[in-house]
Amino acid sequence: MASRSKHNLSRVISGFKARLQHAFAVQAESQALSFDDLALLERVADAVVKRDMAAPATVFLESVGPMNFLGSQALHFLTPILDLACNTSEIEQVARLLERRDTIPRLIVLIEAKSAPRGLSAR
Repeated sequence: MASRSKHNLSRVISGFKARLQHAFAVQAESQALSFDDLALLERVADAVVKRDMAAPATVFLESVGPMNFLGSQALHFLTPILDLACNTSEIEQVARLLERRDTIPRLIVLIEAKSAPRGLSAR
């Protein structure tokens, strides 16, 4: 009887391990960003650089980068309220972009590229 319960327990544990192995797996982004998504990221980067907020925006984005999926879910939840002040399609587009793990690093690269000095004319 004891060997039978040990066998059942080991089978349950191995099944649990197999299911848990994929619970926190991160899949690589297989789809490239669309032209509209890239245009939105460019507009955001332009607005940040135009307001001379490149350094604070970069620090902020790097600090909240691991929580981008949580932010996308909050946007999906708040869409009916935000619809009063913003365009619903853009809110959904931003939420969709935040679901991807490569969006925040790409936005940081865009901001840094646009805020980089164009030459050594300051000297």
